[in-house]
Amino acid sequence: MTLADLLSAPPAVVAAGVDVFSDALRAQGATVADVEWRPPAFGDAADLAALALDPRRAAANRTAVERLMAAGSQLVDVRPAREVLDLPDRTLLHSGPPLTWETASGPMRGALLGAVLFEEWAPTVEDAEQLLASGAVTLDPCHHHRTVGPMAGVTSPSMWMWCLSDPVFGGRAYCNLNEGLGKVLRMGAYDDEVLTRLRWMRDVLGPVLREAVRSMAEPLDVKAVLAQMLQMGDEGHNRNRAGSLMTLRELSPAIVAVDAPSSDIARVLAFIGGNEHFYLNLGMPTAKLALDAARGIPGSTMLTVMSRNGTEFGIQTAGTGDRWFTGPAQTPVGLFLGDYGPEDANPDIGDSAIMETYGVGGFAMAAAPAIVRFVGGTVPDALATTERMYQLTLAENPAMAIPIMGFRGSPTGIDVLQVARTGWLPQINTGMAGRVAGTGQVGAGLVQPPQECFEQALRALAEEARTA
Repeated sequence: MTLADLLSAPPAVVAAGVDVFSDALRAQGATVADVEWRPPAFGDAADLAALALDPRRAAANRTAVERLMAAGSQLVDVRPAREVLDLPDRTLLHSGPPLTWETASGPMRGALLGAVLFEEWAPTVEDAEQLLASGAVTLDPCHHHRTVGPMAGVTSPSMWMWCLSDPVFGGRAYCNLNEGLGKVLRMGAYDDEVLTRLRWMRDVLGPVLREAVRSMAEPLDVKAVLAQMLQMGDEGHNRNRAGSLMTLRELSPAIVAVDAPSSDIARVLAFIGGNEHFYLNLGMPTAKLALDAARGIPGSTMLTVMSRNGTEFGIQTAGTGDRWFTGPAQTPVGLFLGDYGPEDANPDIGDSAIMETYGVGGFAMAAAPAIVRFVGGTVPDALATTERMYQLTLAENPAMAIPIMGFRGSPTGIDVLQVARTGWLPQINTGMAGRVAGTGQVGAGLVQPPQECFEQALRALAEEARTA
């Protein structure tokens, strides 16, 4: 058959995948034959059977999801990390599973160096590197301290933290303040511009926010802001414009009433208003609160953590507590800033995949079709991604409704068993840090966890089921 033969008659299409593709073609008059096909499942058959037949699983997952969706999130304070996390001196927190200086990637090393210089533990970059290489600075994951941090996630004792509380289950979660975009510490940059901004955040921004938050008549309902964001074109991970503006609206009256120089107040308001990702560092601990509420439920196959440190990707589940299952972090595919290209991008990094673990971010891309202009892809891709994620999850969260999908709740509660059965991996949209320390952000894109994480979790959950 020649190309001319193909074009001489209306096309007949065989479609395998989500219905959105078939529906779009039929709307254009094409003949479509749908084929039931999925990627092959993975995992040992005996392990899959052990989980599928575990009599605890249905009730345990129902409990996990119910706790996740019931959890609330209120902004109750802003305080330095050394106070709320009881951080000893010479301790730095970082994103993802545990790592060492030797295994740290370029942007992680850059952020750690910057934090050492910021804390004045060393006078020069060379001295800071020697200090970190000697093991004199303790490195520990944010997740081990009820904390999350975007990208490198490096948190030092002098950094100010959002302090969030769950009024339903009593949990607490924390996150540092967002620096903005571009050349920032969380992307591995540590030059004078970065350090000057961090010092201003320590000396001015943090204290002003503390006084403002403490003076508010009612705590800010951060979960409600997240729910409203999805109605306004945000997805809660790489697009936070509406959420940041709503947060500014809620905090502004209290900020302007703070007893501080008018120049400081003006700069604080300008900084927040010019930072489209200001809300992200509130959304992440909101998700952390919800997922921590679902920890420690024997028999549950639901994820409670997805996180990356730039070298490894790690996950945790409700049924296995604080145990990490890890694999090599993948490099995102997407769009690049300026002259940067794929060779400049570091493998995936950051605790911000807690948003996808909660059911927003890449799982709710249909709520924010404009996000594809930032991370690559098309609007149909965004819709199809959300449709696919429903196949990996246990429930739909009615509080996180997606307008374009008829206000259907976002896909919530990633199920290790469903991931293994379908062979599909969770979708994450993310920023990209430069591979070389000190570079900063080079782009944004899409990425998935390595399959190895889920294979390990599947085996562990199956072993636990057999011995229960």
